[in-house]
This record gives sequence, C-alpha cells and structure tokens, in this order.
Amino acid sequence: MTARVGWPDVAKGVCIILVVLWHVVTKHAIAVSGAGPVTDAWATLNAQLLPLRMPLFFLISGMFAARAVNAPAGTPWRRRAGRLAAVYVIWVVIQTFVLALTPDFDTARAENGLQLLAQLTISPTNLWYLLALAVYLLVARLVRHVPTAVVLPVAFVIAAVAAAGVIPDLGNLWQLVQNLFFFLAGLRLRSVIERFAAGATPLRMLMLGGAYVAAVGAVGVLGMRRWPGVWPLLAVVAVAFGVMACVTIDRHASVIARPLRWVGQRTLPIYVIHMIPLALIDGALRGSGWVVTPAGEAVWPIVLTAVVITVCLAVHAGLVRVGLGVLFDPLRPIDRMAQARMAD
Repeated sequence: MTARVGWPDVAKGVCIILVVLWHVVTKHAIAVSGAGPVTDAWATLNAQLLPLRMPLFFLISGMFAARAVNAPAGTPWRRRAGRLAAVYVIWVVIQTFVLALTPDFDTARAENGLQLLAQLTISPTNLWYLLALAVYLLVARLVRHVPTAVVLPVAFVIAAVAAAGVIPDLGNLWQLVQNLFFFLAGLRLRSVIERFAAGATPLRMLMLGGAYVAAVGAVGVLGMRRWPGVWPLLAVVAVAFGVMACVTIDRHASVIARPLRWVGQRTLPIYVIHMIPLALIDGALRGSGWVVTPAGEAVWPIVLTAVVITVCLAVHAGLVRVGLGVLFDPLRPIDRMAQARMAD
C-alpha cells in the first residue's frame, strides 16, 4: 500500500486556517471598537494572501479528482459532485436561519425565498468553494477528452476575464469562475506538480517567496489588479510558492507539519461551520461593549481563529455522535442502502 503523501494535507491545513483568519479579520476584527493600525495591518496582510488561499486549495482538489473525473462510468464524479452540492445547500439553509440571530454581522444572508434561491445558484455565499467544486467536476468531465494544451489556455483566459471585473457582482460568482483554471491545472498537471514538489528545497522556497512578495508589491503599487492576465499570473506565482513552502514544512518541520496535516484532513467541517461560531462570538462581544487594545489587536485574530476552528471540530464531533453526520455527507444513507442490497 502506497504511503499517503503529506504535503497536500499540509497545504489544505494552511489554506483552511487562512480562510478562517480572513473571515475573522474582515468580518469581525475590523468592526471591533478600538481597532486601529494593527488591525489594518492584519487586513492588508490577508489581502496579499488572496492569490494563494483558494487557488492552492483548488489545485490540491484537482490533483485528487482524476479518478472520479476519468472513470469509465459516470457514477463517481456524479456522486462526488452531488455530495458537494447537497452539502452546500444544507449549510446555506442552516446559515440562513442561524445568521438571522446576528443581523449586525457583515456577511451575506438570505432574507427571503428569492434571495435564498439566488444564493443556491447564481450568487454563491461564503460557502462557494463547495458549489465551485461541484461545477468544476462537471466541467472537467465534459472536457476530459479535450487536449490539455487547449483546456488550460482557455481556462486561463476565463480566469483573466473574471479577475478583470467583467463578471457582474453576484456574490462570489467571479471567484467561482476564475479559480476553475487552478482546479483543471491540478487535474491535468498532477505529475508535473509532483515533480516540482519533489525538487523543493528551503532555498527555492525562499526564492519563490521573494518573487511572490515582489509581484504582490508591484501589482499593488502600479494598480495592476485588474489588468488582463495579471491576477491569474500572480496566483500562479503564489501557488508555486505555496506548494514549495508546504513541501518544505512537511519535510523539515514535523512539529508544524503534523498538526497542519491533521487539520488538513478535516477541512470540510471547519469550512461549512466556521462562519456560525464567528458570527455568534462577534455578536456576543459587540453586545458586551468589548473594546480591543493595541496589544489585543496583534494577537486576537490568531486566538479567535484557533477558537473558531476548535469549536467547528467539536461541533462536528458532536453532530456525528448524535447521528447527524449526514449533514456532512448527505449521500451516505443512499450508499449504505446500495451496499446492503449488494450484500443480499
């Protein structure tokens, strides 16, 4: 049996932590009374990580989607896409009801049936990653016989158009469109990515990190964010650095890699749950009149990110224990019935 490669789990762990941190900063910390320059620095740092977070997440997802996409029968990809879409629907509905308790929390929430329908289709919520993966699996299946030399350039052009602000501002629809390139790159170029990862060294990581910092700085200073092709190219540099960094951590920093791998194997419950405890904590703190100090500004986003992730994993464990694991895998009962029929 082949041993599980560690660095993709490290990458997933890093990405989900950065997703939670992003929401902690942009939806909570900047609204806290007393927040100042330190919180602004947190917001700026998080903004510079935008080309890294989700593109790397989708690259890893694409790398492990080949078996489902290329299976002779269509069942594997349909089951995976259906599961993702069902989880998206379930948790958008749950969020709609829970977030109604925190009206001052700055995130999209449906206030009527029409808005809910839009969030489930053309105007994805903060849970858009799940819907994107379902759509990407469908697209990948449809173009599975099209040469990579055609698929990836077309996907890159689509990403460039989306990043240029051409797509209407419908929730996270633009993100769904522009990240297709990285999913397909992970799917079609897995062997290339694995060879790239195999050659990772601390020096190469530092060099790519320097290139990423320089590129981010140039894009910001020159106002190139929406220039055609700039954003996906910047994300390519960021993802290359991310892969190199995660491989390096996995090889040379086991004390850091071990917990990141553990978290990376549990990204789904963290992703679907995290906005709920964050909103409830935000509401409780605002109601208490809590004011952050400059020292608190520096550490509070890290502390709250850790608290939210811990709460998510605890809630997940509790829901599974009481028989509600179906909220995270809605097709499990159907799979069990199918297995039971086969056993008979």
